[in-house]
Amino acid sequence: MSENELLKLKREFLEYLEIEKGRNIKTINNYERYLSRFLEFANIQSPKEITDDILRTYRLWLNRQFSGTSVGGIKETLKKKTQNYYLIALRGFLKYLARREIRSLPPERIELAKVAERTIDVITYEELERLLSAPDGSDIKSLRDGAILELLFSTGLRVSELCSLQRDIDLSKGELSVRGKGDKVRVVFISEKAKMTIKTYLDKRKDMDDSLFVQLSPSGKDADRESNRLTPRSIERIIKKYAIKAGISKKVTPHVIRHSFATDLLENGADLRSVQILLGHSNISTTQIYTHVTDKHLREIHKNFHDKRR
Repeated sequence: MSENELLKLKREFLEYLEIEKGRNIKTINNYERYLSRFLEFANIQSPKEITDDILRTYRLWLNRQFSGTSVGGIKETLKKKTQNYYLIALRGFLKYLARREIRSLPPERIELAKVAERTIDVITYEELERLLSAPDGSDIKSLRDGAILELLFSTGLRVSELCSLQRDIDLSKGELSVRGKGDKVRVVFISEKAKMTIKTYLDKRKDMDDSLFVQLSPSGKDADRESNRLTPRSIERIIKKYAIKAGISKKVTPHVIRHSFATDLLENGADLRSVQILLGHSNISTTQIYTHVTDKHLREIHKNFHDKRR
């Protein structure tokens, strides 16, 4: 093995992710950053030098790294979830080496750190109604913002998926195809209320931009820039503004509306598998985070059968 063999293999692995696995550039950049950190730490030259001992000392090192934030003047170390991102990248690299029959540490030797069960931020149905009603003007900016909120709740789209939508949306069908994580395409459905708000907004548009949701100048006119497409950060600011206007003290983000979409379906009787497909989750375990807040069946069982002897 030459001195730069590991760097060469890392580059080939990243190319494999892009070409054969179809991962997006952001994911590839993250893998590059995580793997570079490992290689800098390990200071080794060949794959066979990746050993259990190297892995153990790397995990200790990761666990002691500062995250860049502090609480009460005390610097915080990297969260277990963040440490797992580094380990997942390394494990993916080792799987690639094994696939090519290059001798190294078996990927199954990497166990991820245990993390606390994920919780979700939710708002009540009453708060959601106030949020959706907050853009109450007839100007184009209010119409645009109302359409954004209604479409997010109707479809459960991720904010990046919402921003990528084109203006030539066919509202007559009541559904649209979106390309989500992992370049996977799924169908989402548009409610009558969402269709109406989008149509009203588009009827008032005078520009020729292909994007469905565009930036507007403070005066409400179309902004004079090369690309008018709204960014995820812009959507986040818009939702924050209307949450404040609606008197909601909790932090409200596009993902909170996605949570509301999922919990609304489950509370009204939808099965978990269907919700998984509508959300575009590749693994149903990701969707299962919603069950503890929506399982009315278990609540009714407890109410009807618990402690009947008293």
